[in-house]
Amino acid sequence: MKNQILLTLLFATLFAGSVKSQDIIRQRPCSLESMLVQADSVKSILESQGFIIVKEASVTMESEFEMPVIVPLTEGSWYQFVFIGDVTSKLYEVRMFDWNEKQVVYQKKMWGDVDGNVISYSYIPKFTEYHMMKALQVNKKKKNLCGYVMLLKKVK
Repeated sequence: MKNQILLTLLFATLFAGSVKSQDIIRQRPCSLESMLVQADSVKSILESQGFIIVKEASVTMESEFEMPVIVPLTEGSWYQFVFIGDVTSKLYEVRMFDWNEKQVVYQKKMWGDVDGNVISYSYIPKFTEYHMMKALQVNKKKKNLCGYVMLLKKVK
């Protein structure tokens, strides 16, 4: 009986420790005034071209780590994706994958590029399914960064 109780306590302790050690990754918003001004400017331009905002968010990112964003897309619809990174980062990348994990978009910008911290691309999905966009920025001076992602859809 003692062995059974001891064994049960041992398993309970191990299980509780493993559950506690599993960190949950949550997207946390951030705010940089200059980034919000850029986002508003890009939104204004795209809205004048007939796009509407479907989703947008500011997200706290970590340098050299991808931030995944999963979005449902409709076959044949015209979408515009925008990622705005911290202006002091040296590298910006966006990859997009379809439901079968096939990479359908890849864009890379460097700090010295004219529009370096903004990646914007159009996409018309061939199937109605979820897609995953992975944004990344590399900054040698800051570990915690702010990023801004937008998904727009053409309606006009």
